[in-house]
Amino acid sequence: MLHTSIELNQVFKGLGSHEQGATLHTYVIDNSPEVDMDRVRPSIIICPGGGYGFTSDREAEPVALAFAAEGYNAFVLRYSVSPSHYPQQLLEVSAAVAYVRRMAKIWHVDTDKIIVCGFSAGGHLAGHLGVSWQEQFIQDALELKEAENKPNAMILGYPVITSETFAHEGSFRNLLGESYEMDKEKVSLEVLVSELTPPAFIWHTFEDQAVPVENSMLFAQALKKYNIPFELHIYPKGGHGLSLCDQRTAKPDADYLVNTHVGTWFRLAIEWMNQL
Repeated sequence: MLHTSIELNQVFKGLGSHEQGATLHTYVIDNSPEVDMDRVRPSIIICPGGGYGFTSDREAEPVALAFAAEGYNAFVLRYSVSPSHYPQQLLEVSAAVAYVRRMAKIWHVDTDKIIVCGFSAGGHLAGHLGVSWQEQFIQDALELKEAENKPNAMILGYPVITSETFAHEGSFRNLLGESYEMDKEKVSLEVLVSELTPPAFIWHTFEDQAVPVENSMLFAQALKKYNIPFELHIYPKGGHGLSLCDQRTAKPDADYLVNTHVGTWFRLAIEWMNQL
């Protein structure tokens, strides 16, 4: 397995020279002459949550390793957080998808199966790319080829979606800074869905007190409006930030982070992706 880190602002000058910068951590599976040297694999780019204030370790490497164990090339995007603001993060996740696509021959990537996966505020970032990848300002800033940054699908775990009634306000304030009141409608994902949005696998818990379940429901309704295929799972029990829902991502003395029923999301997501 190739495990390395790429500073994306060294590859895409349009990202600027921000103090934080975005780092893409790779978990790329080697091919073997004993199996198939020409095998190409689906790839998943993971955006950890953290309210756009940090990127959570619990939603990063353990998730990447879980997907790698299923035969996926996995990548963790450590994107810029506050005090960096929109659209910096959207440019960074665009660059990550484009870079994985450019490295397809070296990393044995199936370019028709590049999936973004995000949790909480990372779910907002992954979803934001899904609904906005085609924006001209992104294409121009990063000097992209046509659809080079388009994800083929999205996996969104307890995602931040709406900036309206059911908003996780802290995420949007971190994302927008002083322009929060003026620009919050511009980053409310349920109003940005279009016929160009890729399919989505979405999961949430009914009891989530941090990011209300209505976020996922609003996004699913928007996808249905444009006839975009999706799979939505709403689990009756469980709080926010469950990640893999088992000991791999649990903290000591935090029993609520272990929930075997909610943990079925991972196997369901694998099955869903295998059918894409």
